[in-house]
Order: sequence, then C-alpha cells, then structure tokens
Amino acid sequence: MLGGMTSRDPNHPRNSQATQLARFAGLIADETRAACLLALLDGRAWTASELARHAGVAASTLSEHLGKLVAGGLLAEERQGRHRYVRLADARVAQVVEELSAQVAPEVVARPRSLRESSAGSAMARGRTCYDHLAGRLGIAVTDAMTTLLLLSQDAGFALTDAGLAWFDAVGIGLDRRSRRPLVRACLDWTERRPHLAGVAGAALCRHALEVGWCVRIGSERAVKVTAEGERALAQLLGIEAGALT
Repeated sequence: MLGGMTSRDPNHPRNSQATQLARFAGLIADETRAACLLALLDGRAWTASELARHAGVAASTLSEHLGKLVAGGLLAEERQGRHRYVRLADARVAQVVEELSAQVAPEVVARPRSLRESSAGSAMARGRTCYDHLAGRLGIAVTDAMTTLLLLSQDAGFALTDAGLAWFDAVGIGLDRRSRRPLVRACLDWTERRPHLAGVAGAALCRHALEVGWCVRIGSERAVKVTAEGERALAQLLGIEAGALT
C-alpha cells in the first residue's frame, strides 16, 4: 500500500459491468462532449460544424470528440454528401443525459451573463423538447392535466389508463404498441424537478403537437413555444389554462 491506495491485482478478472460503467463515465466526463450530448437532446441530427460552433471549439477538435462518442455507442452517425450528421443513438441515451442533468443542474447553473442568455434560459424553462417529448413547464402542465383527468396514473410509476388510451385514439395520435420502448415512463425534468411524460406516448404527443402547429420551435436551442392554436387545443382537450404555460 502507498499513500492509502492499493494497486489492482493484474491477475484478478475485471468486472465487465464496472469496465463499461467506467468507459461511459469517461465519455461524458468532458465539457465539450457533454455540451454536444445536451445539444442533441433536441432529437435532431446536427452537423459537426454546427456542434463545433455550439461547443466553442475548432472543427478538428470536435471531430475527435464525436469519434469517441460514436465509437462508445452514445451517438449515431449519418453522412449525406460531404456533410456529417450525428444524433443521439437512442432514447435510452437521451434518458441518461437528461436525468443526470436533472440531478446536478440546479446546483451548478450560473447567473445569465446577458439579456439574450437570460431570455433563452427562460424560454427553455417555459417549454422545450427533451429528446422526443415535451419538457419544462409545458411538459409538466400536460402531465398534471392528464393525471387530473385520470388519463395518466402515477400511483406506481407512470401508466396510461383505459381512458388515456381512448384519449389518444380520439385525438388521432397513434401509439406504436409494438415498440420495445415503454408506452409511458416518467422523466425527471431538470428545471421543474418533477417528472414529466416520456416514452412512446410522450414522443407521439410531442410529434403531434409540432406537426399540427400546437407548438413551434424557437431559437437554436430546444425551446418550443405554444401557439394560439395550441393554447385553444390544450384548453379544450386537457383543460390547461394559457397562464400555466407562461
């Protein structure tokens, strides 16, 4: 023993689970790579140059980081002509990134340095996408309303009730029952510190809201804004007052 540390026995078999966990932790334990993962929570594919500008690093530096994330299975890569696009590998990666953010964000969020930064932060807190579902006060308002109307049960984890399944059918939002993803799950919201609706149902609702114009994306971040049409639809379908979305 030296300095209170013991060396690992080279003949001792490695714990494969521990090895994988250490590799995963190493991949995200870098500010540039963490910035890329957070940006990609918008569910879209970004070019390497877009991510380089977002992270504030040179394209050559970013390319090295992306290579590690792709090799580690956290990102998927697509190429179209001379452009290289990357996106989060799947919903499981998004869940881990978002939930880790929810655990540490309130303790490390810095004071906004400008009015623009403050406005962007307010917009993200008001409503945003969390990979492929709604988050922020918008996501919480939808989750609370569905629970109040007995469309969603939170008694033992999240579960759609029979009335909830019928509601999706009535609104015209199809649910992929064959997906390996859970139909619904709770995702801890990093700004509200409460769970919002995720899973197949959360993704389908978010996709529908964007497709029919209930919500629109704003800015270059994940922020979304509820439109006037969306306010009317959410009030009619879920009883959500416009004031709850601002």
